[in-house]
Amino acid sequence: MAGRVGVTIADVARLAGVSSATVSRALNGHPSVTAETEQKVRQAAGQLDYVPSNVARSLSLGRTHTVALLMPDLSNPMFQQVLRGVNRAAAAEGYRVLVTDSIEDPDREAELAIEARRRCDALILCSPRMSAPELHRVLAATQPVVLVNREAEAGATPSVIVDYATGVRLLTERLIDLGHRRLLYLAGPAASLTNAARVHALRAVERENPGVAVEVVACGGSIEDGSAALGPVLASGATAVIAYNDVIAFGLLGKLNEAGVRIPQDLSLAGFDDISFARYSTPPLTTMAVPQTELGRLAFDQLTRVLEGATDLPVLRFTPRLAERGSIGLVPRESVEPRLLEESTAPFAWHRDEDVAATLELAGSVLARYERRPVMPDLYSPRPYLHPLYTLAGVPLTAASPPLHRHQHGLSFAVPLVNGTSYWGGRTHVRDVGPVLLPNHGSQLGHDATVAGTELTERLRWHAEDGAVQLEEERVLTAQVLADNAGWRLRWRSELTATPGRVVIESPHASGRADAGYGGIFWRFADAEGVEAFTAGGVDPHGARTPWLVLRCHGERPWSVVLTQVGSEPVPWHVRLGEYVAAGPAIAWDGPIIMESGQRLAVGLDAVILDRAVTTSEVSDLLEV
Repeated sequence: MAGRVGVTIADVARLAGVSSATVSRALNGHPSVTAETEQKVRQAAGQLDYVPSNVARSLSLGRTHTVALLMPDLSNPMFQQVLRGVNRAAAAEGYRVLVTDSIEDPDREAELAIEARRRCDALILCSPRMSAPELHRVLAATQPVVLVNREAEAGATPSVIVDYATGVRLLTERLIDLGHRRLLYLAGPAASLTNAARVHALRAVERENPGVAVEVVACGGSIEDGSAALGPVLASGATAVIAYNDVIAFGLLGKLNEAGVRIPQDLSLAGFDDISFARYSTPPLTTMAVPQTELGRLAFDQLTRVLEGATDLPVLRFTPRLAERGSIGLVPRESVEPRLLEESTAPFAWHRDEDVAATLELAGSVLARYERRPVMPDLYSPRPYLHPLYTLAGVPLTAASPPLHRHQHGLSFAVPLVNGTSYWGGRTHVRDVGPVLLPNHGSQLGHDATVAGTELTERLRWHAEDGAVQLEEERVLTAQVLADNAGWRLRWRSELTATPGRVVIESPHASGRADAGYGGIFWRFADAEGVEAFTAGGVDPHGARTPWLVLRCHGERPWSVVLTQVGSEPVPWHVRLGEYVAAGPAIAWDGPIIMESGQRLAVGLDAVILDRAVTTSEVSDLLEV
């Protein structure tokens, strides 16, 4: 609060009955002032709304209670968060922060640092770009000083450092685990030592992993630099790109979307820093998380300890943490002739990928990936799903978060409404209103998963938007290669149990949307031209109550998927062709499914996946296999 206009230290002295010098000493906590006198002075100052002059206080104490913070690029959200950390910590201790920006110009840093230090009690140098000899000269002239993301050669200056070399190694190893062998690194500013450390680490990864190649392309640090990198990225043939920071990744992501490059289906992309926008991009950006605000807080903490006379402070180091989201995935599969699978001795089986996923592998190639703990916005109703899923010859058959209906993800169990909660994602159809974006999105969370050969079993809980459990599920996915490697079969079995009370499962049809009875095991197919669907009797597949449905595609890489319902009474098929391709049995087509507490519901779907376009006459033989 501002003090009363015109009130001076002399006014406080008269009211308190002491000298102006005593007022000054009392308000500054001088030990020569008794507790009784200090209390009397502070009461008088409060009564008059007196606020001491900071300039006068600085002259009196020989201290400004201001620290300088020099940064290379204040437009970067990463540095903005470091500033926030410094600012919060400084305010808590009664300090102000003078901020200056070198605008990524190493030649100006020394002059700016020395000038800022003259005006303040101490200096924080954040990611300085200047050379080692110049840094040595600046440190000698600006003590006390603390470094962020730079270590002085002599080690005498306190430092707070992120281990970017280890971070980029962890990220690269994750991409290698996903099958990527040709990677590209969009390098940061040439004067950045953290960039040099990353390049050094990437070269070490290359040496340790024969067959892995990392191309380094000069880029910069801004969103414009990332946007301008589209050409070199596309020309490189890389299947995965690592950006120096998230800002570059955003610039590139925008241009990739404009160019029609699907992320991560066609290209995986990852950044660095985990700025706040990273989780809100489309798709959400995978990045190496850095404790940005904490860096600033700890830098100020180190600085105050130096001001208090501390020496030999340790260098504080942080290792970035992988924040894996939707922008990286399995390497796009190249065409593999099915007959070559006979030569492999690798077992056909599911393999756990830590606790986040499982991959179905045959002959060293991934046929499918089951995302157990996907990172997706609440709006999409987070749930496990299969994606990517391939034919034996490597034709991709699933799409995840496509431009049309971002909430649809590969092959999943998606239901529009369970007691009003959406496990479908996106908008909810409201009677007499239409599609409305409601805060009613639930989530399916797996809490136990096991793999045994070609069988994956998972137990899940379906949580409403308030966290309450509505359903428990046991899910079993089983795979089988057909005789003569003609194709492969996937079986999905789910058993739902209502808990703890009554559950009502509905489709949008129940809310008045015509021809929209969808909901159940739902397959969003990859975009492809000329896909057609047919079923028994030659009837229209959409809404047909038939035991099987075929989707097939002719062309250079033909494929077919023969879907079969489980149970004696087929439900109608929900089929979409045209703008996009999707299909699945619609379990609540005819009306709500009501489950009393403890009641169970079995749902299943079989899929035979082939690298040819089948005919109607072949279906019966395929179903008997």
